[in-house]
Amino acid sequence: MIKKCLPVVLLLLICRLPALADFSFDANCIDAYHAIMSMKMREARVILQKEKQQSPKNGIIVMLENYIDYFSLLASEDKNEYERLKDNRSTRISELEDNNSNSPYYRYTQAQVYLQWSFLKAKFGDYVSSGLDARKANGLVKDNIEKYPDFLPNKMDLALVNVLFGSIPASLKSLTRFFGMSGNTLTGLRQLEDVRVALQKTNYSFMNNEVIFFICTVDINVLHKLGDYQKLIGYLQGMDEGSLLKAYLQGVVASKTGHNDDAITYIEAAPKSGDYINVPAMHYMLGCAKLCKLENPSALLEYIREFRGTNYIKDSYLKIAYYYFLQNDEGKYQYYLKMVKTRGSDADEKDQLALSEANDTRPNTDLLKARLYFDGGYYAKALAALQAAETELRSVRDKIDYFYRMGRVYDRTDRLNDAITYYQKAIDLGRKTHYYYAANAALSTGKIYEDRKDYKRAADYYNEALSMKGHQFQTDIDNDAKAGLKRIGQ
Repeated sequence: MIKKCLPVVLLLLICRLPALADFSFDANCIDAYHAIMSMKMREARVILQKEKQQSPKNGIIVMLENYIDYFSLLASEDKNEYERLKDNRSTRISELEDNNSNSPYYRYTQAQVYLQWSFLKAKFGDYVSSGLDARKANGLVKDNIEKYPDFLPNKMDLALVNVLFGSIPASLKSLTRFFGMSGNTLTGLRQLEDVRVALQKTNYSFMNNEVIFFICTVDINVLHKLGDYQKLIGYLQGMDEGSLLKAYLQGVVASKTGHNDDAITYIEAAPKSGDYINVPAMHYMLGCAKLCKLENPSALLEYIREFRGTNYIKDSYLKIAYYYFLQNDEGKYQYYLKMVKTRGSDADEKDQLALSEANDTRPNTDLLKARLYFDGGYYAKALAALQAAETELRSVRDKIDYFYRMGRVYDRTDRLNDAITYYQKAIDLGRKTHYYYAANAALSTGKIYEDRKDYKRAADYYNEALSMKGHQFQTDIDNDAKAGLKRIGQ
């Protein structure tokens, strides 16, 4: 009788034991991860709730809940939501610290949480706290690499630490010295490229989408590598079908590299059901892309209605105003100019420029067309518009603008000697004005000479850009010039 009852008693005892804390990237967690990377946060939460019922102590759940906060805040840029959610970081770290310390995921998951909040804090201006989180992530990654050298996900985090500290603006470099850390964005990008290759045919291949997300973001938004369009679009083809993140990245890569028609195609084909979170930036990209074809940028009004952040509201109103200016609709032009002056924030330099232009004299029609065509990659049309503008240049502003944009078109179409000639004319005429044309012309000329490995002339032009003060985009241009000097060892 005792022998017969023993298995039943043991089974009851086992069932009463608490679930052991551990880390398991099981089928549920992989499904939730894919849902997050497709921007289907509601679906991801449902799957994670199911996983909690089956494995309540699985630490991967905690990490993935942080992913949901991370991507949701990147999409919304909602400061109030950021303030509401940021305390989740400490709670999740505590939960992860109480988990199985003998798992390679123990330090990795904590590093992911710290890294994600480091990026978010930097985005919302909490730079010191961002640096502290990045330093904690770096320590965890290095310890994990030493303990588990063959754990491939470590290498993605190591690359992201390099990117984070390597991309800190020159004006904030004192923070890196304060934290005793440095990074190199190019090195971080190469490491991400290596991880992308290494992931194939491994148990971690499901992380491919995230690695591609970071490669595209760093390549386009940080390093501005405009010649990588075909490579990056090729990478993106490998992302999950039906992914809103994929469509967003395709739009970013296409629009930032002058493939405007492709950008419109990708964005308009993006999935639009209620299964996905809202990404207002896609409305902004579509509106800008339409305007580059001189078409109605009505999507910008959707961006203004749906966006919960502060950036690009003034810029959006100005772009709408310019559309009506080109349509000779004076009433709507004046109405939207008034919106530029009264709505939105001017914290971002693009919005500062919009406010400055709204308060300046009205633009030259052909110069405005040239600017829009250039931004869309329609270089032949831009050049034709500039040639039409040449005989109608009335103000000093328009003359500097003309020289600068001629240089830009020739630069992008590989007529580099002509580009330098026109850039120099913009520098000579505009160096003492508040317009950004002269400083950016100097920066662009420095880059041409850097690419030619003529580092002496490159340094001269980077320093020339830095010597100009009180102009639009001062911070961005100064940071880029300082980064150029650093690249050439000056």
